[in-house]
Amino acid sequence: MNEKTNDSSEHDLFVTEFPKQGCGIVDYLQGRVHFALLDQIKLMNASGMTQEQIKETIIANVTEIIDHFDPQKESKSL
Repeated sequence: MNEKTNDSSEHDLFVTEFPKQGCGIVDYLQGRVHFALLDQIKLMNASGMTQEQIKETIIANVTEIIDHFDPQKESKSL
């Protein structure tokens, strides 16, 4: 799943743009996450992964992001 490609048609097939207008910042951020997860699930499914493999991979990735989040470091970059 970590393959790098420059094929823009594949990007168009698996990347859904989230509309930026008509919602507040919280809804906008949640919508981006929702669309990104759905896009990732579609790609993983197309690559032959089972629903359980997809679930385990995504949960592991999200857990890693949360576990490595450092509020002190993030507040300095704002």
